Amino acid sequence: MTSIPELTLNDGLTLPAVGFGTFQLNGASGVNTLLSAIDTGYRLLDSAFNYENEGALGEAVRRSSVPREELIITSKLPGRHHKYDDALATIQESLFRAGLDYYDLYLIHWPNPSKDLYVEAWQALIDAQKWGLIRSIGVCNFLPEHLERLIQETGVTPSVNQVELHPYFSQEKQRAFDKEHGIVTESWSPLGRANKLLQDSTIQKIADAHQKSIPQIILRWHIQLGALPLPKSSAPTRQLENLSLFDFSLSDDEMQTIGKLSRPDGRTFDQDPAHYEEF
Repeated sequence: MTSIPELTLNDGLTLPAVGFGTFQLNGASGVNTLLSAIDTGYRLLDSAFNYENEGALGEAVRRSSVPREELIITSKLPGRHHKYDDALATIQESLFRAGLDYYDLYLIHWPNPSKDLYVEAWQALIDAQKWGLIRSIGVCNFLPEHLERLIQETGVTPSVNQVELHPYFSQEKQRAFDKEHGIVTESWSPLGRANKLLQDSTIQKIADAHQKSIPQIILRWHIQLGALPLPKSSAPTRQLENLSLFDFSLSDDEMQTIGKLSRPDGRTFDQDPAHYEEF
């Protein structure tokens, strides 16, 4: 397999250009799936406090033959713990659950703007980074107005913004804003949460031309956009397939063809961060 390129964040941390999502990977079976992913070559593993699998992730890290310092471990702060003191306690609890000394990347999971505590939560992440609990800090699902407020009120720009991103919802304006501010865009649900995207005839034609699968074409599209996709799969063969993205490239015409599939209402479950909230 071709080596995986790296992206450098605005604080100097480097991430592999594709990571591994861990949602719904829990318990012993989750540990086994995570070990398989690490053995396959994934080094960026994306978890969250609300996934309730930080323990499984930590166990996989301990069982793996790959040294801890070669892994990039991510978790996320839930909406119910945005108050400063709660956020700091939750970051510590995340580490205790995983049995880790530090997280490489810790993100605010949703801005929850009606509660108006995300700046307070961000200050907690800033301080936790200063204290060595976290190497790099970022956010998920933040719109430009949320990001602008963080930057203006704290002077600290997130390293990452993880958002819903797939060919049916290409996030062109959000990606442009992130890039302008030196923020790497990560893609959650990069394959559309198994919506009709994986049966799309337009993408199938491109896949046939490259003798690749539809998921490989979609993930390659993310990479050429400059986004960092986080696919999830329990099957070792699919895990390998989802990493095998660096021995081919899409033409400008193919990129534009896929880009035209995007639509304003393309969010899979209408989770617009302007009003959608998670706790």
